[in-house]
This record gives sequence, C-alpha cells and structure tokens, in this order.
Amino acid sequence: MSNWKLINKTFLYDGSFQGLLTIVFDCYLNKTLPQKIYKEESYIPSFLDKTLYIETDYKKYQRIFNGIEKSICYEALYNSFYAFLSDKTDKEVQILKYLCNGFDVGPEINNMITLSYVFKVINMRKSSLSECHKLKGLLRFQEVGNNLYYSSIHPDNNIIEPLGQHFIRRLPKQNFIIHDKNRDICFLYNGLEYKIIDSKNLKVPSFTLEEKKYQELWKMFFNTISINERKNLRCQMQFMPKKYWRDLVEFN
Repeated sequence: MSNWKLINKTFLYDGSFQGLLTIVFDCYLNKTLPQKIYKEESYIPSFLDKTLYIETDYKKYQRIFNGIEKSICYEALYNSFYAFLSDKTDKEVQILKYLCNGFDVGPEINNMITLSYVFKVINMRKSSLSECHKLKGLLRFQEVGNNLYYSSIHPDNNIIEPLGQHFIRRLPKQNFIIHDKNRDICFLYNGLEYKIIDSKNLKVPSFTLEEKKYQELWKMFFNTISINERKNLRCQMQFMPKKYWRDLVEFN
C-alpha cells in the first residue's frame, strides 16, 4: 500500500457494516486512505478536521462483500465483521487498511501479522468472538409475560446480533428479548423474524410469579451444590467473569 495516498479528511458514516464497506469500495477505487473514520452520531466536531459524510450504497456494499470472499478469502470477511463489532475506537481505519491490502495480496494477508492493522483486526475479532462465546453460556432468560422471555446483558463489544442469532437457532419458536444495557439496544424475536431497536424508553414488565419461584429454586440449587471447603473465587471468575455477575440470577 506504499503507493496509496493519505488524504487529510475525516470520513463520517452511519455506523453500519454496510456503510463501512461502502467506504472500503470508494477508497480502494481511488487508492486513498482517510486519516480517521467515525460513526456520525458519535463524532465530536473539531475545527482541525475536514469531514466528509459517506452515504451507505448497498450496491457498492454488495460488490465489496462478494469481492472479499472471492478475491481475498471467507476468513477475511469473518475477521472484518467480528472486528467491526469491537468496542475499539479506531476499528474502522484498521479494517479499511486490512481489506484494501487484502485485495492486493489475497489470502496471504492473514499471515502478515507483523503489519499493525492486521494484528489489530485479528485481536479485535478474537475479543468479540470470545465475549460472544462466554455470553452464550452466561445469558439468563427470565419470563416476563405469556411466552415472552427477557434477558439483560452488559457486553464490552456490540455482539447482540450474533448472540441473538445463536438463540434463534437454539429456540426457534420462542419469543424473547435480549437487552444490551451498555448501548441501549434490544434484540427482539417473535418466533418468525428479528429486529434490533433502540431501547432508551423500553419498559420491561415484571417477572411472572412462576418465574420468581423458579429463580428461588435455582438459587437454592446453586447454593446447595457448592462446597465451602473447595470454594475458589479466582477459578470461578475465570469461567464466569465478575463483570457479568449483575445479569446472573444466581448472584442477584
């Protein structure tokens, strides 16, 4: 990428993966790289920045999406998507460099970990995947109505969509809500389709009486099977990190 031109501009976009791949399309076509990329709603204006808003173009997104799998490899698409879910502030620029160089060198890009942006993309992917894997086992659904179940989470990364899709596969006929309280968003599934909505004004119904009984039974079971002489909090926190405890029934 030595012949690419670094331009003195800050790109703004709508914050979607489709929007980011639209930027990748334009940058690869023009062989240019912006200094910064921000989600428009989270950008703090600065008189030092020359901003340019890049509107999401689904035709460009689809061409780049197909091009990544064909010209680089499926793993690059996988890495980019899960890195995009990361909470790192510079993720967009790192993914952009990773993909643009990937189009030049092909699948070999994933072995070039001495390049800082390749190393960062792979680490961001690992972070998102690891947290998603933990919450697949730690997430607790609680009944709040007739055949409706609710769960709250506080993840570091924006993993609500892959997490929700996992539970759709596990519970295809179950109505449920997964509430990401760190980002005020909800994953809603009605047994047929899902959508992700803003949850700032969401009012969660109270738990049913039957749910409260099951919670008490679960807490009693959790406390009964524990052996005080073999208690090891450090080991417990390795498998069940303390930052997730506030959403676990057995610790409430």
